[in-house]
Amino acid sequence: MKNKRQNASQKAIALLLIVQTTLIGVQAENRIQQGDSPTEVLIWMINQCIPVLKQASKLEDKDKKNK
Repeated sequence: MKNKRQNASQKAIALLLIVQTTLIGVQAENRIQQGDSPTEVLIWMINQCIPVLKQASKLEDKDKKNK
């Protein structure tokens, strides 16, 4: 039962990370359309994605520990 709950919560977290990354992409597109330079937007995207990658890495580490 505990594994099913952990698995469901991990899937939910992964889905939320995907949504967050998608929203970053949408915001980046909006910034470019508003006149920001692509280089500026790329730097902004990298800064936005670093926390997402850290969260994904922590999730992976927890998954490895639980196995």
